[in-house]
Amino acid sequence: MSSSWDRHSPSSATGFDTFEGEKPWAAQFNNQVNGDETHARSTMATNIDNDDVDIEITAGQKMLSAMSGSLLTSLLATPLDVVRVRQQSQPTPSPLATIAKLAAKSSRPFSTLPPNLGVTACCREVFFNNGEYCLAAPRIGEISRSSAECIVEETERKTINSTFDGLRKIARNEGITTLWRGLSPTLVMTVPANIIYFTGYDWLRYNDKSPIKRLASDNYSPLISGATARIFAAGIVSPIEMFRTRMQASRATSGTHFSETLQAMGEMVKSNGYTSLWRGFTLTLWRDVPFSGLYWWGYESIRGALTEMRERSRGRSVERGDPRARARSRTRSQSRENHRNTFTDSFLAGATSGAVASFVTMPFDVGKTRRQVFVDSAPVAAGVKKALAPEERPMPRFLLHIFREEGFAGLWKGWIPRTLKTAPACAIMISSYEVGKRAFRGVNEKRERNAGAL
Repeated sequence: MSSSWDRHSPSSATGFDTFEGEKPWAAQFNNQVNGDETHARSTMATNIDNDDVDIEITAGQKMLSAMSGSLLTSLLATPLDVVRVRQQSQPTPSPLATIAKLAAKSSRPFSTLPPNLGVTACCREVFFNNGEYCLAAPRIGEISRSSAECIVEETERKTINSTFDGLRKIARNEGITTLWRGLSPTLVMTVPANIIYFTGYDWLRYNDKSPIKRLASDNYSPLISGATARIFAAGIVSPIEMFRTRMQASRATSGTHFSETLQAMGEMVKSNGYTSLWRGFTLTLWRDVPFSGLYWWGYESIRGALTEMRERSRGRSVERGDPRARARSRTRSQSRENHRNTFTDSFLAGATSGAVASFVTMPFDVGKTRRQVFVDSAPVAAGVKKALAPEERPMPRFLLHIFREEGFAGLWKGWIPRTLKTAPACAIMISSYEVGKRAFRGVNEKRERNAGAL
C-alpha cells in the first residue's frame, strides 16, 4: 500500500507496518496494483487530526484529470445529445398528424399547409419549395392524394419517434457525421466548464478555506458544493452552449449549418443585445443547479457506501459517529484504493446518480432547449402591442404552458436520449477524473518518497 497508509498505520511505531515492512518495495507495489488484501486484518484509520491527511495533488493535476474525462465524454455522448435536441425542438403535435389528414382527403387547399412539413427530395418533382411554404406547380390548386402521400413519406423521414429511431434517421438521411454536429463547440464549452466545475467542487468541498466546508453539515456539503460550482461554470459557457444547441437543432447541410447558426446568432445580438446570448441561462440554472446538487449528493453517498462495504469485507472497522469524521474516513480510504477499485466505484456511483438526477430535472432541460432554439417573430406595426410567445414567458409559466398543451409527456420529452447520454457521460467523466487524480497522487507519493530518501 502507499507510504501514507504505512506512515499512519497504528501497528507501526517506526513509521512502517511490520507486516509490510518485511516485503521489498516491488512486492508492495504489486500488492497495490492488484488489490492484494495484505491489510485485511488491520482496521480503517479513524483518527481525523489535521496531520492524518494524504499527499495532495495540485490544481494543475486536477485540471488535466478533468480535461481527459471531458474529451472522452464529448466524443461518446454528442450523438445522443443531437437526438435529444432534435426530439425536443421538433413541432408538437408531430407534423405527421396534420399530414395524415391531408392524405385521407384529396381536396385540401395546398396553400393552407403549415410551413414545417419538411418537404424536400421526393416532392420536388411535384412542387416548388420556397423554404417556407410548399406551393403547387404550375399554380396553386388542389392537392392530390399521391402528392399528399409523398409529403407524408418525406415528413416521416424527418420525424424522430425514439432515441434509436433518431440515430438511424439522422445517420441515413443526413450522414453519420451529423451525429457529431456541434462537437467543436461542445469541446470548447465542455473542457473549460468541467475544469471549473470539478476543481471548483473539490475546493468548495474539501479545502479548509472553503466557507461551505466550515459552515455546512457534511451531509449536505456535496449538494451545496455541487450546486455552487455549477453556477460559476454554467455562467461562463452559456453563450457557447446556445450556439451548440442551435447548431444541433439545425437541419441545414453540413457545409452551411455552422455559418447559418453563426449568422442567426449575430442577427439576434443586433436585435436584442449581447444579453440575448444568455437566453435560457435562468432555465439552465434551474436544470443544472438541482442536477449538480442531486448528482454530487448521490455520487458521494453511493461511492461512500461501496467503500464501506469493501472495508467491511476486508475486516476493517467503519466509522459510524460524527458525519464529518465518517466522511474523512471514507475519503482517506478512497485515496488509498488501487486504480481498478477507484474506477469501478466511481463509475457505478456516477452512472446511477447521473441517471436519477437527469430524470428528475428533465422538465427544465425541455424548457431550456425550446427557449434557446426559439426564433423571434417578425416585428409588428408601430403602436400594436406584441403578444408574448410561450417561449418568452417566465420559466414557471412556460413549463406550465407545456404541461397544459402536452401533458407530462411534453415535460419529459427526450428523457430517454438524455438519460442514455447523461448516465454514461457522468460515469466516464467522474471515473476518468478520479482515476487521474489517483494516478497523480501516486506520482506525488513516489516523488516525496524519493525526496525523503536523499
